[in-house]
Amino acid sequence: MRRMAAFIGLLLLSACTPRVEVVVPDKPITVNLNVKVDHEIRVRVDRELDKLFEQEQDLF
Repeated sequence: MRRMAAFIGLLLLSACTPRVEVVVPDKPITVNLNVKVDHEIRVRVDRELDKLFEQEQDLF
């Protein structure tokens, strides 16, 4: 009787096992990046500061 109960319990537990499935997507993965480029502004300010320091050498 114990064997029969253990067998039935084993069947019940094996029926509830989770299933993991890996599926390849149909559409390609797209990545949208919003990038802010401020390199030009920094170069302009650096050049203006260099000119200012050249003109006003006794500033510091």
